[in-house]
Amino acid sequence: MNYKKAVALKYEKNSMNAPKVVAKGKGEIALKILKKAEEFDIPIFKNASLASSLLDVDIEEEVPPKLYKAVVEVFVWLMQSEKKAQLSR
Repeated sequence: MNYKKAVALKYEKNSMNAPKVVAKGKGEIALKILKKAEEFDIPIFKNASLASSLLDVDIEEEVPPKLYKAVVEVFVWLMQSEKKAQLSR
């Protein structure tokens, strides 16, 4: 794996207005974020341009409205991945 950027998002439908950036980094920090995601079987969505945009968002800050559409695509992909995983059990 040769990732250069990584951003972790958190969203709780009932208590948050928008997803928040909970971790972000480049280089070694990005590799640590990805390794931790793999340890906990968290799916990894790859989109370099979105990651670059999200690197400008502070940790614990909500994703800005201009990135909502791109972030929605991530969560749709995540829900579809979870459904496929449940069907294969």
